[in-house]
Amino acid sequence: MKPHLSVIAMLCLSITVCKTLPAQGRASRVDSAASTSAAESAKSKPTPTFRWVNPLPERVYPPGLFHKTFSSPSMDRPVGYCIYLPPAYYDASNPNRRFPVVYYLHGGRPGSETKSVNLSNDIHAAMAAGLVSPAIYVFVNGGVVSHYNYPEKDSMGEDVFIQELIPHVDASYRTIADRRGRAVEGFSQGGRGTARIMFKHPDKFCSAAPGGGGHATEKSISENDGRESETLKFAPGYNTYDLARAYAADPQFPFRILIYVGDKGFNYENNLAYMDFLTSLGIPFEQLIIPDAPHSARIVYEKKAMEIMKFHEASFAVGAQD
Repeated sequence: MKPHLSVIAMLCLSITVCKTLPAQGRASRVDSAASTSAAESAKSKPTPTFRWVNPLPERVYPPGLFHKTFSSPSMDRPVGYCIYLPPAYYDASNPNRRFPVVYYLHGGRPGSETKSVNLSNDIHAAMAAGLVSPAIYVFVNGGVVSHYNYPEKDSMGEDVFIQELIPHVDASYRTIADRRGRAVEGFSQGGRGTARIMFKHPDKFCSAAPGGGGHATEKSISENDGRESETLKFAPGYNTYDLARAYAADPQFPFRILIYVGDKGFNYENNLAYMDFLTSLGIPFEQLIIPDAPHSARIVYEKKAMEIMKFHEASFAVGAQD
């Protein structure tokens, strides 16, 4: 009897193992299929559709924020922008007062004029409380390649901003219509755009604040004859490194620079490297490192909006003395 029971036990064990192994194989195949599905899903994630005009999303915005358009000669179509007018703009006792303007360049590629407008809540809170001098803020649409001129994609983002939007704003609103009352700022792709534009057009601004820009990519563009990727190549010299070198060689229009970045953001180290590079060129700047801030314009402004706005305020005060 004992040998017979032993054989039965062995048969049962064999059956159990045979049932278990296919189950493990199925689990492995399910995991593999799930991973493949996730990878395919990531690959098939659509690129955001670019539009030159984007209505404001349904959110809570401060009084004084508007979405507007202007006619762009270079793009031959309307282009959208958002504008914040501070409470002092509506002061009936001083209807002729003119205001400085901060142009804010969005992140993302592509982005839009509405991508960063939620920052207007922090801006309005500070100005309504009288914590910072009133200024107009304009949120720019940077085009398909975010603040670059790129004829290959029929997108002249820099020209739309510098040659068209600025004159339109100066003609349409009570601005201080010269560099003494004009600043440029942006984050991420907008930080890259701000750094390129401030060095390419120093005659247009007295204040610049590039935030969280991907300067490692800009350095690579400089070192690879304008190539960012297999499908994207810019004109030689059209990057934050070569434009800084060109400005340092002939700094005819001095302006104030603030470089800001969160110490938990993925561009933190390459911003430190870019600061070292500017120091090596003898270009003065101030820096603002935001503790515990990731790569997020929203969180940066929650933590340090006042310091950034105060920097522009001080720049405008210096400009007023020129």
